[in-house]
Parts: sequence; structure tokens; C-alpha cells
Amino acid sequence: MVFQGASNLALDAKGRLSVPTRHREVLQLLCEGRLTITKHPDGCLMLFPRPTWEAFRDKVAALPMAAAGWKRVFLGNAQDVEIDSAARVLIAPELRKSAGLKSDVMLLGMGSHFEIWDTESHAAHEADVMAGPLPDALKDFSF
Repeated sequence: MVFQGASNLALDAKGRLSVPTRHREVLQLLCEGRLTITKHPDGCLMLFPRPTWEAFRDKVAALPMAAAGWKRVFLGNAQDVEIDSAARVLIAPELRKSAGLKSDVMLLGMGSHFEIWDTESHAAHEADVMAGPLPDALKDFSF
């Protein structure tokens, strides 16, 4: 399954995110609603279906000691969560704070996982990417 597309969402007062309808059934089938959230190097959060997280976690755990700091970022901040009966996911206060999440957030399908961005931070990040040069990996890419 490939997750794609953007959804503008609002966190409730307790920091819960409603999972968009188009992803709910797939997440229930794929991982019984069991997810893991952790930090992303770009300042957002990553939301993984549990089986995908486990594969990612194993790759991170196998990194050499030179990457110990990144192991701490990814593994030390990981929070296991479940989609509740109202189709919401609770994002821990520490993770919300680290990503600067207020009330308006953007959920981006990134193939195997999702990114959760503060809406304003996402807009600024995307503007920076679009204003910059095309990376070498895309220079010969056909659109």
C-alpha cells in the first residue's frame, strides 16, 4: 500500500488527530490501527503503520555508533499509538512541541508512512524547496 496526498487537519484540545477516512480502512487492515510516531530530521513528525515502523526501526538499530545521535532521535522519541474508536490518534505533548504543532496540521502521505507538519511550517518548507535548485537526482527525471 502506498500512502499519498495531503490532508489539512486540526488537532483537538488533547492533541488528537483524526485519521482521514481514505486512510482508515487501509490502516485497520494493514496494522489493526497500531501506529508509531517519531521525529523527522526536517522538523516534522513521521507516522508509521507498525509493520513499516518495525522494518525502519531495525535499520536504524543496525546503524554504526557514528550514528548514535540519530538513533536517539528516531528510536528514543518513538511513541506507539493506536487509532481510537473515534478514528483519532493521540500525539504526545513532547512530540507536538518538537514539531511545533499547534492546532492546524498537514498530514502528508509519503508512500510507506505519513509526515505530520504544522501547516505554516509545511508551507514555508515547501516554498524553500521550490525556490531552491533541482537536485541532481531529478535533473534527468521526466515529468
